[in-house]
Amino acid sequence: MELSSKKKLHALSLAEKIQVLELLDESKMSQSEVARRFQVSQPQISRICKNKEKLLADWCSGTANRARKRKRESKYSSIDEALLCWYHVARAKAWDVTGPMLLHKAKELADIMGQDFVPSIGWLVRWKRRNNVGFGARHVLVPPFPPEPPPPGPPPQAQPPLSLKDFSTEDIFGCAEVPLLYRAVPGGGGGTCDQVQVLLCTNSRGTEKRRVLVSGLQAAPRCFFGVSSEALPASYHPDLGIPWAEWLAQFDRDMGRQGRQVALLLAAHVGEELAGLPGFRHVRLLPLPAASTTPALPSSVVRAFKAHYRHRLLGKLAAIQSERTGTSLARAGAGITVLDALHLAAAAWAKVPPQLILSSFVQEGLAPCQAPLSLGKVTEMPLVPRGLSQEEFCRFVDLEGEDPRLGACKEELGTEGEEGRGEDGFEPLPTKADALLALGTLRRWFECNGASPELFEKFYACEEEVERLCCL
Repeated sequence: MELSSKKKLHALSLAEKIQVLELLDESKMSQSEVARRFQVSQPQISRICKNKEKLLADWCSGTANRARKRKRESKYSSIDEALLCWYHVARAKAWDVTGPMLLHKAKELADIMGQDFVPSIGWLVRWKRRNNVGFGARHVLVPPFPPEPPPPGPPPQAQPPLSLKDFSTEDIFGCAEVPLLYRAVPGGGGGTCDQVQVLLCTNSRGTEKRRVLVSGLQAAPRCFFGVSSEALPASYHPDLGIPWAEWLAQFDRDMGRQGRQVALLLAAHVGEELAGLPGFRHVRLLPLPAASTTPALPSSVVRAFKAHYRHRLLGKLAAIQSERTGTSLARAGAGITVLDALHLAAAAWAKVPPQLILSSFVQEGLAPCQAPLSLGKVTEMPLVPRGLSQEEFCRFVDLEGEDPRLGACKEELGTEGEEGRGEDGFEPLPTKADALLALGTLRRWFECNGASPELFEKFYACEEEVERLCCL
């Protein structure tokens, strides 16, 4: 019997796929010529070109295994991502991470997410391969004699330092790390465990606001159960500290896709933390001098964000009180979750007007004033909510300037809303029938309360999107 003449499939590793993309971009070789060089078929080269952005993102992430030839996604992707996030946090804190520790943490995360999953040694080995995780030597031997210094070479040519004059107003970005007591109430303060860090970033014209990043103390908040991270309006980092390296790498990739060179203003202490990082190709870091009193993001912009956040928070608390008669403001505030805070922060950031951002950058000297500003009546503060004076609302906005009082986090202890939870402590996920029923109830409520035609137009768009998701 004759053997089959079918060619054996030759799969390329991630490193080889990047070489393919470089050859196609730099040498202008055809796909057929590149296929012959790597001994693969031309359709395989075509698929590599179609997945160019994803391959480059994996290569630049530094976590992908560059020797792997096939990328098989895990069946339990949410546990995979959560464990990888915890691993990076543990290594950043110099913890001695072991295999049994990872297995125990994976099981703990699976229980929190409500998934029936028992990690095995084989799963852990595949997880390490997928995410390029390896346990290297924990001790570094000190050489008996110091290495000889390299021979002196020619002095490098001095390059003039970059300044804001080298960039247009659209390409000057400022960022700020803002502490926020996300469920504080007027006169009630907040506990230290109720504080999150919010990273805000925008260009000086206010036309490009970066996605809000919220970091907190909880690795896997219970309110995130069943929630798709892609559907969230803001990003969440499970540690009370901004992951500057990852955030800047993503920022650099985004600017690279647009073919731009931008400047990013940073506080002096952040610039010191990032001093050891390799340079970025599209984002130029401009740390402010340590002696400077000018913030990297104007304080009026930060205050406007906090004012809109507090305004929306008070509106939500008032709605809760009207639904549950007799509920105090403090008890209503205790029911605000980290997930609520992400939505409130994204909505508040969208409310900050571009005119205020531009005028604030110009007044702080962080952007050149190329044209006269016509600001009109732009203010950093929204309308004062009912029941509060102007002075009381301003004090509420600046609440983080006071010493927070210690207190227990009711969300973590589970003292609020337990009657609606299942045996595992999680609220049941809404079904398609629940979503459609809620749409009908909301439309009926609009009809009975004289909603405007403009509001109905927004409702129709929401209704159409919900119906589309129900048909998937």
